[in-house]
Amino acid sequence: MIAAVVIGRNEGARLIACLDSLAGQVARIVYVDSGSTDDSVAAARARGVEVVRLDMARPFTAARARNAGLARLDPEETPLVQMIDGDCVLRNGWLNVAAGFLAAHPETAVVCGRRRERHPEASLYNALCDAEWDTPVGVARACGGDALVRLAALRAVGGYRDDLIAGEEPELCVRLRAAGWAIHRIAAEMTWHDAAMTRFSQWWRRSMRAGHAFAEGAALHGAPPESHWVRETRRALGWGAALPAVAVLGALATPWALALLLAWPAQVARLTPRIGPRAAMFSVLGKLAEAQGALGYYLGRARGRRRGIVEYKG
Repeated sequence: MIAAVVIGRNEGARLIACLDSLAGQVARIVYVDSGSTDDSVAAARARGVEVVRLDMARPFTAARARNAGLARLDPEETPLVQMIDGDCVLRNGWLNVAAGFLAAHPETAVVCGRRRERHPEASLYNALCDAEWDTPVGVARACGGDALVRLAALRAVGGYRDDLIAGEEPELCVRLRAAGWAIHRIAAEMTWHDAAMTRFSQWWRRSMRAGHAFAEGAALHGAPPESHWVRETRRALGWGAALPAVAVLGALATPWALALLLAWPAQVARLTPRIGPRAAMFSVLGKLAEAQGALGYYLGRARGRRRGIVEYKG
């Protein structure tokens, strides 16, 4: 039997669509609400969904919400759990395909499929998300927030690390793989997602959060042979912090140092044949936001402080 754990806060109609897509497809739905001020809790209860209200006296993380939902489940009763965010809708047929894959691959702890943006035409930023979700099929190093998982495997490695403000799924997958489990992505439609990003500031904060996740992930698991997110962190800091810093400081001695900044358009030109001009431009620009997030993580760690959740919606 399969259960579902849904997490969300103030998702409104998106949550209702999410819960309705699960109805009749899973044996049990647990919705973990993280301090919603809309009617999310009432809407879930009206649909017969079990609701867990996360203790907001403690700093919120999506990882903590996921763990709270999983804690309500028994691996003997529901050995498989569909993890899904409240801004997503499950695709018809996904669970049959994914459960069949896990049955045929007992070494696999997590299987995920294609997550698509529901409205990629609504904004450039939604379209960028849709391209981001399109990762290679096959053995994977990590999954995202939506995936079908073996509950016993997650329990055996301690579940999600609930102090991470981002990147909790890839970090979990590091520990699963270290324990001998495999992660797979298959060529099946899994979920619709609604990023609802219409402003540059939203995209910037989301990119900044990714930089924080890269730096913290590398701090946790950056040693060989895993080298988790070491390359991503170095790229963010190199392109987004070191390059502009050297150019600006060098300009104090000679204005020719500013020519170093031409490396940015050169990188856009190099990436364009592979991913297109729009994605290339935002990939390079995103390194500035990622560097901000990474440097924020290092500063907080030096001060002995943990950063709160970085939200981009609303």
